[in-house]
Amino acid sequence: MKIRPVLRVTGVICLVVSSAMLLPLCLALWDNSHDAWAFTVSFIVGGGMGLGLWFGLKREARISIGIREGLGITSLSWIAASALGALPYSLGAGVSYTDAFFEAVSGFTTTGATIMTDIEALPRGILLWRSLTHWMGGMGIIVLSLAVLPFLGVSGMEMYKAEVPGLTAEKVTPRLHQTALRLWGVYVFLTLLETVFLMAGGMSLFEAFAHSCSTIATGGFSTRNSSIAGFGPYVQWVIVVFMALSGVNFSLYFLLMAKNLRDFFADEELRAYLWVIALSVLAMSLSLWGANLTLGLEHTIRRTAFHIVSVLTTTGFVAEDYNLWPEFTRFMFILLTFCGACGGSTGGGCKVSRFIILWRKLRGEISGLLHPRAIITSRFNSRPITREVSDGAMSFFVLYFAILATGTLITSAFGLDIVSAFTGVLTCLSNVGPGLHRLGPVENFAWLPGAVKWLFSLCMLAGRLELFAVFLLFWPETYRR
Repeated sequence: MKIRPVLRVTGVICLVVSSAMLLPLCLALWDNSHDAWAFTVSFIVGGGMGLGLWFGLKREARISIGIREGLGITSLSWIAASALGALPYSLGAGVSYTDAFFEAVSGFTTTGATIMTDIEALPRGILLWRSLTHWMGGMGIIVLSLAVLPFLGVSGMEMYKAEVPGLTAEKVTPRLHQTALRLWGVYVFLTLLETVFLMAGGMSLFEAFAHSCSTIATGGFSTRNSSIAGFGPYVQWVIVVFMALSGVNFSLYFLLMAKNLRDFFADEELRAYLWVIALSVLAMSLSLWGANLTLGLEHTIRRTAFHIVSVLTTTGFVAEDYNLWPEFTRFMFILLTFCGACGGSTGGGCKVSRFIILWRKLRGEISGLLHPRAIITSRFNSRPITREVSDGAMSFFVLYFAILATGTLITSAFGLDIVSAFTGVLTCLSNVGPGLHRLGPVENFAWLPGAVKWLFSLCMLAGRLELFAVFLLFWPETYRR
């Protein structure tokens, strides 16, 4: 791995993150709030670090990014962004740096797990920064920077592949920076559109924008202690719709822009994703009816749809304490946490596409046992599933469950009960936010030991970067020529 290009591009990421602090800084100055100095100091530190890394290292006419450099830049950039993003919390909210780093990682990875015990007591600048970390991390800091990096002499498809979640990273346009700009165009449009709809439901501009940033990024940070429970049915339904939209592969929206509805709805992952939502809502609603926990048809469908879409898209918004629901529904939430949204979306989890591919390969293997001489080709979206793709999906699941088991074992050693330990690691690895039991939807992560918070932070980063990018940082061969 070439260290200099990695550090120089990381410097650009630091500049992007520190520049984003100007918006909450302006809001803090407008409110005459005490957190203004925290954002000022953080901006100076981040800007100085970014300029130092970019101009302080040897310059090249054009920085060429290979596989190793792409993985290194992606992983190091997210760590650097989280380290800088933690400064406003540490300086302005009065929390320890461990808690501040956990909150920043949770924000940038769009997990939504929080250590804040009284969110409504925080200044508006801090609240806005929490939502902005979601928004930047949702589409990806790297994808944002790819719109700028070509003009600085940096080329790097490998960075795009390492950062974009899913099985493959397909360019929408021939030029990578055009792809980044168009993806961000869709992202901005959905954010503004949801803001308008939420304001129509009675939200202030500040709350509407903050919740839109969290929704479109499938993050889950709210400006209220009760999350979405404090808002009415209209707001909850709007958020359900936009959470579901954010769980769709963003490249499919270009088909809608081209008015190609046939190919849009022909996508197998999209159809499976919609079926998972529909069947889960039906099953969970029937479970609540059977347990006499229903308050009318609309309320039942809304509460189940809201939490199913929230967990499946790994957003993590909460409208009530589903930790009190029947065991069947809570186990369903665990399965949905595993599943996640579509590849190429802002959601986390294992992705619907990986389950489809493994099912197709399993079905092909069974057919091969029954018909040994037949040539069986498994397909996904009318394309043959290559061995590289199926092996990649299988390797992902092996690594996912290995990290889940190891993380649960380590966490339980610190005294957590097995349900809290397991769902805590699971929700961080899938970037969902709330777990079950002591880490349930109305709880927070503030009471955890410091070592567990650092472990969970690593799990959140690993889950956001599809495991391999972070895992390769600890692989010795990565640094050999």
